[in-house]
Amino acid sequence: MVLTSCYDPVEVYIQLFFGAYGNLLSDPFNFSVALTLKETTVLVFTGLSVAVAFRAGMFNIGSQGQLVVGALASALAVAAAIPLFPSGALGSVLLPATGLLVGALGGGAYGAIPGALKAYADANEVITTIMLNFVATLVAFVLVSQFFQAPGQAVQTVELPGYATFQSLLFGAGSDFSIVALAVGGLLVAAIYYLLEQTSAGYDFVTSGLQPEAAEYGGVDAERTVVASMALSGALAGVGGAVWVLMVAGRWQTGVPAFGFDGITVSILAANNPLGVFPAALLFGTLKSGSIAVQLSAGVPKQLVGVLRGLIVLFVAMPEFFRLLGRYVTPAERSARPATDGGRTLEPRRNGSRPVALERTEGDRTEPVGNNGAASGEKSDDRGEASDDRGGAGSDGEGSEEAAERNGGGRS
Repeated sequence: MVLTSCYDPVEVYIQLFFGAYGNLLSDPFNFSVALTLKETTVLVFTGLSVAVAFRAGMFNIGSQGQLVVGALASALAVAAAIPLFPSGALGSVLLPATGLLVGALGGGAYGAIPGALKAYADANEVITTIMLNFVATLVAFVLVSQFFQAPGQAVQTVELPGYATFQSLLFGAGSDFSIVALAVGGLLVAAIYYLLEQTSAGYDFVTSGLQPEAAEYGGVDAERTVVASMALSGALAGVGGAVWVLMVAGRWQTGVPAFGFDGITVSILAANNPLGVFPAALLFGTLKSGSIAVQLSAGVPKQLVGVLRGLIVLFVAMPEFFRLLGRYVTPAERSARPATDGGRTLEPRRNGSRPVALERTEGDRTEPVGNNGAASGEKSDDRGEASDDRGGAGSDGEGSEEAAERNGGGRS
């Protein structure tokens, strides 16, 4: 019987690769490569955002909301600054830089909100960041539809001129990818790695995430560290939103892609290491861009590529799951496991239900064992000799007189 509902996995992976990169040998700067690098670039920022929060012991599930706020702030700031730089090379440098800076400030300020709630009100950051995602999306929709909507357009801001956005230098027009934006992402990867590994502020972040009690004992301001880590995480997500506006969309509009949620999977795959964020983002960018070709060429639903992404994260997270399980299973097994001494089993000798000593079993002979592995009989002999010595000292006349003098004059 022929199973017509199955797919050839080799063919699927071949189509996935060619859909993501095209023919690299004949045309290394083709549209497929640009699409893959476009997805990768935005995922670098959101992956870094989540990684910073996770390293600081905070679960930032709100990168999507911070990305939306940073994108809106960037679009409005660049649109407001265009009259100051109507054209020219100066505007093509300052306007994108302004958009990145304002996007970082907007995302950072929005990320500091759940950080302050966690630090000063002990609110669960998972709940607050998830809820603030909806708040950011809906508030941005209301603001644009009521105050900043482009005339005669849908719910979106005015379109930014080409010189105010990131231009494609290696790929043709319409590729929606800029090597400059990817370079900014690479610089931030190096900067965040240096911050976490080589600076005192990064040490405070990491220590607070690993051992918060020890960090507080060492003089770390826990509340300030929590707010700062969430603000930095939100700022990185805000830069990702600014890059999406300045490189991809050219304006803020509804239906912002879920780059923030994808950043969580990127960070998990990278083990929250900033240096691992870039290859992890490239992998997920490849899967996202290649899923379209898989559906068109191989007839495989692109949702199955999403299943593949989920399985990747699942298998990466399984070792941590087993370590977590071992914390609860290992102590019980260890207490039930008999002690050993040089390959010989040490069994407790019980008096009723209460263990009173350990016994060493060797061949047909069983002997009690003390704390240091010595036989209890030897310790008993030592205690007996000590008692004889004390008794001898007490029976001696000179010893009794000296003892009486030490005990306070006359008391024996």
